[in-house]
Amino acid sequence: MNSTTLPTTRLTLAAAALVAAATLALSGCSTPSSETSPTPSANASAESAAITLTDGWVKAVDGDMTGAFGHLQNSSDQDVTVVSASTPSADMVELHEVVDGKMQAKEGGFVIPARGGYDLEPGGDHIMLMALTGALEPGVNVELTITLDDGSTYDVTVPVKAYSGANENYAPGHGDGTETPADEHEGMDH
Repeated sequence: MNSTTLPTTRLTLAAAALVAAATLALSGCSTPSSETSPTPSANASAESAAITLTDGWVKAVDGDMTGAFGHLQNSSDQDVTVVSASTPSADMVELHEVVDGKMQAKEGGFVIPARGGYDLEPGGDHIMLMALTGALEPGVNVELTITLDDGSTYDVTVPVKAYSGANENYAPGHGDGTETPADEHEGMDH
């Protein structure tokens, strides 16, 4: 190597190192999206690949039950039906609706129309987490597995948020698996 190529080589190596350092620094500065992050499931299908949950969240609670909310979107040309859900954070999970101010199991699941969406919201349809395995504090994450009518699953992680609403009552004869009257469930948080 002669003396005229040595400074050019050092300059090229220094520039490459500077570009690499800048790339690493910028990748750590990205802001989180409002979309929840899906995790590929072992039981994926065209249906599960077609749905996403955006703005997903779970109501913070130190009691026995709470609700999961967000917007389910279906990008396929076929209706997709959510038939159940599960989470390590609760021993029992049900799909719920609110009718005349009373909460009850949603018969037939949540049908997400082709190329459409489906809202899960306080005071409306939601995923009910019961028999919680512990308190859910704001800022922690909850893993949800959503099961579709074709048997496939969609895994997603959602944050826990403080929220003062979503205090609906149970419809008569519905609850945590026992036939407890609805008035004993009044004021329960979810």
